[in-house]
This record gives sequence, structure tokens and C-alpha cells, in this order.
Amino acid sequence: MDFLDFHHHKQNKTGIYNLNLSEVIPQGNFSAGLHPKDISENWKSDFDKIKEISLSKNCLAIGECGLDGLINIDENLQNEIFQNHISWAEEIKKPIIIHCVRRFSQILHYKKAKVPLVIHGFNKKENIGKELLEAGFYLSFGKAGLDNLSLQKLIKDFPVQKMFLETDDADFDIAELYEKVSEIKSISLENLKTQIWENLENVVNYG
Repeated sequence: MDFLDFHHHKQNKTGIYNLNLSEVIPQGNFSAGLHPKDISENWKSDFDKIKEISLSKNCLAIGECGLDGLINIDENLQNEIFQNHISWAEEIKKPIIIHCVRRFSQILHYKKAKVPLVIHGFNKKENIGKELLEAGFYLSFGKAGLDNLSLQKLIKDFPVQKMFLETDDADFDIAELYEKVSEIKSISLENLKTQIWENLENVVNYG
């Protein structure tokens, strides 16, 4: 069984490839969304393209999209565009891959969305992770899980049924992260791989 790389930027991996809007639709599974940093005055036409692309059978999720407190893009506009992503995802019944930087309290306002919500690359404090879990979010952990002790403490107690593992844009072997999480959670590597694949099945076919 292959290692599922939930969110990545290289097409030759097994998982969900983060598609750039300028690219041709790939053969493998992908997600389509407007990252907050890519918001421009042309965002409406960009979003129309996302809607068109996301109807593809191998588009498994909408995103990454979300809120970012470190970029110089109007917050109201970010929220409007994020809400548009959620509304569209609800219409076509696909999960959302969320980018969130310093805006977790605002992200929690979207917990009533009718689609699965997955925070990608989560590397924040344990209390934030637990709050997101209680609100029904999935968390996807990346490279920080290899050596961030605080994050490893969260991973240890976090239900494996609500987690994913990913490389994002980091250059490392996803197998390393699976091995580390297997060790942290005291479960076999095969069981971890099987569960992550089941989690994907659950969020993609949640309806």
C-alpha cells in the first residue's frame, strides 16, 4: 500500500496534488482553489476557472483556500472568497483543504459548513488543535511533526481517524513522517497507512 500524501505540490506523489490554475488538469488526483496570497483584482474570473476545473472527477477537494493574517490582502475580501469556496464545495459535495495563518478563531466560525474541513500543515499549539477537533475539523500534519515536540504531543493524543499526513511544499520523504507518527502513537505502520486511506475515503465520500 502506498503512502497517502494528503497535500503536496509534486505531481508524481500518491495523494492530492495542489493544482496551479495555469496548469493543465493532471491525470492523478488533485485539489483546486485560490490561495489567499494569489488573490488579485481578477479573483472572480479565477474563481470561475476553479469552479470549472473542480467538476473534474479526479478533483477530490476544493483548496487550498482560507485566511492568512500575514499577507497584505483585505480581510473582508479574504473571508468573502473563502465563503465562496465553501458554498461551491457544498454545492458539488467536495471537502475543503484550508490554509490558515494566524486566523484560527475566524476559521472556527466556518465550522457549520456542510462539507468536511481539513486544516493542512497544522503546526500550532495543542489547545488550538483540540479546539479545532472539538469543532469537527480534520488536521493534516506536515514536516514539523518530525521534530516539533509540542506538535508531537498533540499528535500522540489526536484521534487517528481525524488526521492526515502531508509533505506540502517541503522536500522530504512522506514515509519518514508516517514512521514517526507510527512510533508516537504506538500503532503499526500498516495500520496507520490503512487508516489514513480510510480517512480520505470518508472525507471524499462523506455524503
